[in-house]
Order: sequence, then structure tokens, then C-alpha cells
Amino acid sequence: MSRDAGRRIRHRRLRKKVAGLPDRPRLSVFRSHKHLYAQLVDDVAGKTLLGWSTKDERLKRLRTGGTVAAAKELGALVATDITQKGLKRIVFDRGGYRYHGRVQALAESLRAGGVEV
Repeated sequence: MSRDAGRRIRHRRLRKKVAGLPDRPRLSVFRSHKHLYAQLVDDVAGKTLLGWSTKDERLKRLRTGGTVAAAKELGALVATDITQKGLKRIVFDRGGYRYHGRVQALAESLRAGGVEV
């Protein structure tokens, strides 16, 4: 079994327990080799509310999007946008990835930005 196939199995298993509601949407994370992507999803309505990535214009000053530093910057950007939208609580969906490195840096940066994860 490939590493990506194992991640997909873990993500499906995780999604049985994690759901985004209108008052507490789910922040889904995808990690590629070069970049990090996050989107805020309301699973009841089946809609994506907001989306971000390390390719965002506001993060152009970063030289690469695949680092822990870029994940911290992305987390700060996501936290400001979420609080501007009027939300304080989210459900963090790590996407089947282990909670370390870039995924952990993103979550900790969100918490530092005032979002309850």
C-alpha cells in the first residue's frame, strides 16, 4: 500500500467522527510537497465557506510554501479571516496526516490567532 493510499484510509476513518456544522465549521487541511491548502467547510450545507493556500497573494513574500514557517504564516492568515467572518470555534480536520510538522504549526498558529480549535 502506498503512503497516499494509507492517508486516504486514515482520512476516511477520521471523517466518520469529524463534521463541520454551521456554528462550528470544519477546517480541512491538504498537504502537498510544495504547498499547504486549507478550506473551511460547512458539511450540513455541503458548501466551502473560505479557502486558503500558501500560494495566496498575501503570502507571496514567502519563498516556498512547503515549510513549517509558511504553515505558521498561513495559520495566522486563516485565523484573521475566520475571526473577521465572525467565527471563533472550528473543527480541525488534519486530513489523515500525522499531527506534527506543518500540520501542527498550522493548528498552533490558529490557536495563537484566537481561534478555538
